[in-house]
Amino acid sequence: MENILVADVMTRAPVTIKPEETLFNCAKKIVRGKVGSLLLVDNKKLVGFISQKDILWAFVKKGGKDLSKIRAIDISPKKIATIKPNATLKEAMGKMNKLKFDRLPVIENGRLLGLITVRDILSFHPEVYPELEEYTKIREEQEKLRRIKKIKELPVVDDGVCEECGDRGALYRIHGMLVCDSCRSSI
Repeated sequence: MENILVADVMTRAPVTIKPEETLFNCAKKIVRGKVGSLLLVDNKKLVGFISQKDILWAFVKKGGKDLSKIRAIDISPKKIATIKPNATLKEAMGKMNKLKFDRLPVIENGRLLGLITVRDILSFHPEVYPELEEYTKIREEQEKLRRIKKIKELPVVDDGVCEECGDRGALYRIHGMLVCDSCRSSI
């Protein structure tokens, strides 16, 4: 993986769109192209980046404003993380992991050459998958710990009948149900 370059595995023809396009047209192109993002390109130069999340954010933030009236460049981030084609896959994965991105535009001398995604790396180098699987497990465990902490902070109902087992005692509200301590630990 240390000898393989980004240029070797990148997508050479990523889905692009003009910066003046509306968010409505961007959404249509994302759906038709079955992609998660679009690169905003003007004269072969990358000027912006827009993802599904950006479009959803704009829709919610603008109070349901008509997406055909908002230009893509207006919601594109000003700073865009990129990578050079001569970077190694290890460098690309490190940058993606650090920034928590799953794709990076590939730029050389200001020109867009392609796009590298986690999927590109996995398709080319599947033995990387165990490392990514471990990363996913760590994130899942962190989420479980957060949920457990939230459960422990729930208010206790002094006395009542458990909706799970029918025993009487102190109850906890979990997922909209009132349950006893023993049922709480099994949920």
